[in-house]
Amino acid sequence: MSYELLGMTVLWIFLFGYLIVASIDFGAGFFSYYSVLTGKRQLIHSVIERYLSPVWEVTNVFLVFFIIGLVGFFPDTAYYYGTALLIPGSLALILLAVRGSYYAFSTYGSRDSKVYMFLYGISGLLIPAALSTILAISEGGYIIEENGAIAFSFTALFGNLYPYSVIILALVSVLYISAMFLTYYAAKAEDKPALEIVRTYALSWALPTILASLLVFYAIQRHNEQHFMNMLNYAWMFVLSFVFFLIAVILVWKRTNYGFAFIAVMFQFGFAWFGYGRAHLPYLLYPYLTIYDNFTNPAMAQALVIAFIAGLCILIPSLYLLLKLFLFNASYVKGMKKQKKA
Repeated sequence: MSYELLGMTVLWIFLFGYLIVASIDFGAGFFSYYSVLTGKRQLIHSVIERYLSPVWEVTNVFLVFFIIGLVGFFPDTAYYYGTALLIPGSLALILLAVRGSYYAFSTYGSRDSKVYMFLYGISGLLIPAALSTILAISEGGYIIEENGAIAFSFTALFGNLYPYSVIILALVSVLYISAMFLTYYAAKAEDKPALEIVRTYALSWALPTILASLLVFYAIQRHNEQHFMNMLNYAWMFVLSFVFFLIAVILVWKRTNYGFAFIAVMFQFGFAWFGYGRAHLPYLLYPYLTIYDNFTNPAMAQALVIAFIAGLCILIPSLYLLLKLFLFNASYVKGMKKQKKA
């Protein structure tokens, strides 16, 4: 495997990690605010809070690794994407700062502020919407290179179906992934009232997730036929994704094996994510930039690959310890530690 392909594979793994972990975080934040609107906060807030408390600090580590690695491996991405991501990137950073302030000042009463709760909840939808525009832009048609200068057309971006389909998929996927995890977590906590609520959320967002996926297929076929045809070459990956979707939904519907149901969700998105990414190669931006264009020098590439693989080897065990010591600790997950402190 070449350094170009190896580097992109490692970065795609980091981005997939962010997809799962951040989706749970963003969706949980939205559901927390939604529970305030529906008067059900007292039923599900404790489960959501026990998940978010030890996890929010590490969520963005995956994203930071990906951005640094992308520019490190493929320096031209900064040149091509710089202008295009100025607005969505700035919006995402502002919203991430808002979420960080919510967590940081929670001990001073911000969690009881309706304004903070609104900003916290709505940011859980706006951040994935902003970040998902990167995937839409990568399909080409919005960045134009003329006489060595880069121009970005916002009119073309917002006048096309494909970006909207990607944003819709990002939103429903965040809510679906988060609801599926919270269903498992509520079951683990033996919190039956919360379980009934988040289980309903999980089943409610299952069908919209599939419909949004079909919309993306339709939109990408119209926008970038080359990529669509490449995706057909890896149709088996998308078929397996749908099979794991059915497994997850059936298990939740039957109220059994919630843990395996969430594992099926990860496989569902894993096959779809890597199928999409493999079909996108070798392009980073249609039709201007591939993974082989102006790739960093071999010495730098080798150092980055080693550093990022080492990062994975440190990050994954760290997450495992976090899950073991906090999230899936028998007393913590049931809220007993908090009661003792009180």
